Amino acid sequence: MVTTTFELPGYSVRRNFGVVRGIVVRSRSIVGTLGASLQTLVGGNISLFSELCEKTREDAFDLMLQHAAAVGANAVLGARYDATEIMQGVTEVLAYGTAVEVELAK
Repeated sequence: MVTTTFELPGYSVRRNFGVVRGIVVRSRSIVGTLGASLQTLVGGNISLFSELCEKTREDAFDLMLQHAAAVGANAVLGARYDATEIMQGVTEVLAYGTAVEVELAK
């Protein structure tokens, strides 16, 4: 279970494992950059970049979940994303949150 809030209705936190994260660093390919440049000529959504961003966020999210499972968590609270351009055309995407073990509230 993953939520952007700091509590999960109907559950209580049994154990807190601390911050977990998934980090992905991606660069745009020459072909993708050229295709996206052509898309900017007509305006609107640049689907090549949208797809790249969505895939990168998904990969970072999956890595965060793997990290949470590795520490014994069954939920992540306060999930967030952050992105930083490391150099031109290279971006780091970070998914992070607090790994916890939750149980049904009594």
